[in-house]
Amino acid sequence: MTSAFATSLHGRPSGLRLDTLIRLRWLAVTGQIAALVVVNLGLGFPLPLSSCLAVVVLSAAVNVLLRVKYPVARRLGDAAAGPLLAYDVLQLTALLYLTGGLKNPFVLLYLAPVMISATTLAWGTTVLLGILAVACAGTVGLWARPLPWAGSDIPVLPELYLAGIWVSLSVSVGFIGLHAWRVAEEARELADALAATELVLAREQHLTALDGLAAAAAHELGTPLSTISLVVKEMQRSMTDDDPHAEDVALLRDQANRCRDILQTLTSLRSGDAPFDRMPLALLLEEVVEPHRNFGIGIHVSVKDDPGAPVIARNPGLLYGLGNLVENAVDFASSRVDISAEWSTAGLDIVVADDGPGFAPEVSGRIGQPYVTSRARDRLEPDGESGLGLGFFIAKTLLERTGASLTFENRPPPGTGAVIGIHWPRTALAIEVDPRATNGRSSD
Repeated sequence: MTSAFATSLHGRPSGLRLDTLIRLRWLAVTGQIAALVVVNLGLGFPLPLSSCLAVVVLSAAVNVLLRVKYPVARRLGDAAAGPLLAYDVLQLTALLYLTGGLKNPFVLLYLAPVMISATTLAWGTTVLLGILAVACAGTVGLWARPLPWAGSDIPVLPELYLAGIWVSLSVSVGFIGLHAWRVAEEARELADALAATELVLAREQHLTALDGLAAAAAHELGTPLSTISLVVKEMQRSMTDDDPHAEDVALLRDQANRCRDILQTLTSLRSGDAPFDRMPLALLLEEVVEPHRNFGIGIHVSVKDDPGAPVIARNPGLLYGLGNLVENAVDFASSRVDISAEWSTAGLDIVVADDGPGFAPEVSGRIGQPYVTSRARDRLEPDGESGLGLGFFIAKTLLERTGASLTFENRPPPGTGAVIGIHWPRTALAIEVDPRATNGRSSD
């Protein structure tokens, strides 16, 4: 997976949909009109109704203008959505100024634009909106018209209490905004990483499909090619050495033999009916390890001695997941990677261990989560690009889909290196015993 692809996945949020913003503002306009009517007509509290309605009507006009001028399916980036949410903060400030400022219980609505920004826009935009909301709340705390109230016994709140409300609102804006942004960011990371996993698996399945097509082509072409070879052989037998076509027939026979060799190669390279074919464990591990043997790191594979070797279902997710773990072990190993496999009535256990530095303390508790990486830029990526932090996540996701459970730990001191354990219950991989298999096998 390329770095450009990672940037497109794990970049900034995709923005706020204009239709969503318009619907939320209509909801706010409806609520504001209902509150004004209830307070003024229902409770009989005097308030500057015409001024308040003018502020609300302005928001409705902005909504109508947006719906008419722009397609509602348009997604707004920070440059467009930020000012629109800032307008909502200022509109609320105008209403609060006319209806009591910080004494008005609806001052908590300052949280709404900040929350919307935290879940859909970049962190910088959310911070600016939070600062604007806190500043506007402080402004209406200092300058505002009296709180609408019926009768002469108007409540007077101490200035210290109003200051406390402002501090509480400021803390709420910061804490809730940060919390909402963090939760939304984790959800976006997980969705992006799952999309990357699905892309990798789709590629593996596509390769498997191509293998099957190659095998089918080899099978279908085998019969006519045999017929051609037989006819050419009979023609060659019936010709004399001085026949002018003898050389052409010999060339035709050579080319037919070459086609036969190519078809045999296609047949030998195919992966059978994956993911439905079955392989002995030792052979499967060797297939996983083979692409990583020529990198200066010794890879030692050992399978427990047993009268029968396990035979398990082979699928792209299993192969890619194990291959990813082996690749990471080879990347970080100093000189050696050990892969061992044992099975019992409980299931199958595979351990991948290296002699490298092991998992870094700052990531050891988050191994398997998306975008967690400790790859050194200068060690593994000579072009200056670090790992994407998706390797373990993809491997863990694919292997868990086959029924496996994974553990990640470091070797106990004084040893160094990472140890990854994978366990499958016997029913998860449909483990069978091949009576024709030899006793345990070890390869270096």
